[in-house]
Amino acid sequence: MADSTVHKIKPAGRHLLTIGRDLIQDNYAAVVELVKNAYDADSLDVQVEFTASPDSGGYTIVVSDHGHGMSRDDVVNRWMVPSTQDKFDRRKSPSGRTMQGSKGIGRYAASILGTNLLLETVLAGEKTTAYFVWEDFESAEYLDDVEISLETTEVSEPSGTRLTINGDDRLRGEWDHGRFEKLQFELKKLKSPVDSVFKDDEFRIGLRISGFPGVEDIDEVIDPYLLFDLYDYRISGKIGGDGKGIITYSSQKARNIADERIDFDIRRDVPIDFNTLIRSGDFEIDVRAFDRDNDAIESLIGRGLREESGNYVGKNQARQLLNAYNGIGVYRNGFRIRPLGDADFDWLKLNARRVQNPSLHLGNNQVIGYVHIDSVELSGLEEKSARDGLKENAAYNRLKEVTLAVIGQLERRRYEYRRKAGLSKPAIKVERELKRLFSFDDLERDIKMQLIEAGCDQPTIDRISELFGNAEKVKDKEAYEIQQAFRVCQGQATLGKIINVIVHEGRQPLSYFRNCIPHFRYWYESYQKTQDLEKLQRVLSIAGDIEENMEFFVTLFGRLDPLSAGKRAVKKPLDLKNTIRNTLAVFENEMKSAGVSAEVIGADSFKLSAWSQDIYTIFTNLIDNSLYWMSQKSGPTRHITIEILTDEDSLSHIDYRDTGPGIEPNLIESEVIFEPQFSTKPEGTGLGLAIASEAAERNGLELKAFDSDEGAYFRLQPRTYNQ
Repeated sequence: MADSTVHKIKPAGRHLLTIGRDLIQDNYAAVVELVKNAYDADSLDVQVEFTASPDSGGYTIVVSDHGHGMSRDDVVNRWMVPSTQDKFDRRKSPSGRTMQGSKGIGRYAASILGTNLLLETVLAGEKTTAYFVWEDFESAEYLDDVEISLETTEVSEPSGTRLTINGDDRLRGEWDHGRFEKLQFELKKLKSPVDSVFKDDEFRIGLRISGFPGVEDIDEVIDPYLLFDLYDYRISGKIGGDGKGIITYSSQKARNIADERIDFDIRRDVPIDFNTLIRSGDFEIDVRAFDRDNDAIESLIGRGLREESGNYVGKNQARQLLNAYNGIGVYRNGFRIRPLGDADFDWLKLNARRVQNPSLHLGNNQVIGYVHIDSVELSGLEEKSARDGLKENAAYNRLKEVTLAVIGQLERRRYEYRRKAGLSKPAIKVERELKRLFSFDDLERDIKMQLIEAGCDQPTIDRISELFGNAEKVKDKEAYEIQQAFRVCQGQATLGKIINVIVHEGRQPLSYFRNCIPHFRYWYESYQKTQDLEKLQRVLSIAGDIEENMEFFVTLFGRLDPLSAGKRAVKKPLDLKNTIRNTLAVFENEMKSAGVSAEVIGADSFKLSAWSQDIYTIFTNLIDNSLYWMSQKSGPTRHITIEILTDEDSLSHIDYRDTGPGIEPNLIESEVIFEPQFSTKPEGTGLGLAIASEAAERNGLELKAFDSDEGAYFRLQPRTYNQ
């Protein structure tokens, strides 16, 4: 017999505890939620007090504010209703503050902190008191079985809300010196460190701790950490939803460093199709970076780094502060979204980037900063229900891309400054350093001077000079062998840069070979059985196609041969124009699919005395860079022009131009782009132009970059000065 009835879903008694204990991340998050509630109540301040019971039987937490308070109706129909949409619907407080809470669960964070809760709230002379015992919710079958004691009286007290939470001895034991330090850290990082966010909206957080064994009593107003204004380098500004904006770079490493205004466009740093650009609202970004060598730490202390007590810190303390107070926080409406910005939560993977290129990139323990984001509606950046970060959607990925691109602008300028100031390891021209390393000239001269001063006879001095000369000849040979090996390695490193081209180009003919072999075998066996000439013709047709596809590999490997050679060929006159064309031909299909055209202009008959491997190396790296950067410019023309200019039988110069986004003038002026490990590509190694520059040098040439209104502009010309 059918039985059709209607039932209602009834939440279990422990449902309310599940909201508080399972969705709130930890004790610190619970305190933060209660502080945010005070802000939403339009209070100018909130006081958080931890008091240990003298008999070691437990502790009390009191969170009090001077906000607008709640009426009895507010308590019954809003505060006591889990997951209410009240704040989400209102969005703004009576005083116009943007609501921090919206999910209706933050108030139940109190269940993490204690065994019971006393709520006292005053509005317009009416005081409402409610008492919650969390164990009652554990034992109740259904939520509406729990009875809450509620009382309302008339008072002359000012408006506001006071939460008193009692914890037992077990909960008290969780709060030790380290836990309270962490709480201070969380509260210091809760508010945005930039005054502009709270310029017209004062909100003070007070913290009082007393009576806990092994913990010094505290009574303080929480202020942002002191490090923020003592930076070495800074980059800040606003980025619009279209990925464009104005940012400013500044530095306190020296007194005479002027601020630099930068026109930022995310598409210059990250390959993005404008038509598919994900709009994630506006970003306000402020990142401060610190060097961590001894001199930098001393300068940091000299700029005013002090303890809370006002005393200057030592070097070890300074490093400890940098270790504790670092990270890029994400803020909304002036408050941080945990755990983004925690020292041990490297959401931008800065440490992994630094491992790849330590000279250029910053680690997480070298930066302090914030990214201020728009509302969920404008940005698409939504907090997780458990208050443990942002949902990892497309908008979150764009947030990371924009933030990393802005940090990249800071990193490149920091790298350039440190290089000019001699603070970073100078670039090493390997071949020049090898000559210096194996040269005995300075040592021989010093020994001669010592022998002359000691009165040694001339024949003995000449004999010693002869011994030095013989030793230097042996070392010259060893240096030459090392140079040859190094040159081969550079060629093969360049070959490695285009391995994806080889794989892509070879995929189609290899697929043909794989598919045609069975057909070849079938028609050949059929011909053997029948002697049918038509079937023989099928065999010959397939063989012709195999030959045609095989010719592709012969041509491709012929072009790559100078780069893959195990030994370097002899330097000889090269057909320069044809050699450059062969280099372009390696990228032929990649250029075709990217819509890139190229031309080589110059005399067909001109020959240049050079190593072919080096010419391939130079132009392979230039072309590879052009294809990368032009792939992100959505312009009507993508073109590479290589012009060879000669003066009778000698080379005047070779101009290389593309129509990509070009190179920033300050990077050209400093020549930092030719430094090993310097790269403006998000995942670049910084080896390409450094290798190309060395390849030019050993052929008596130099590779220079010039500022251009359209794209990148390089010139390869005979070297006319000593280096």
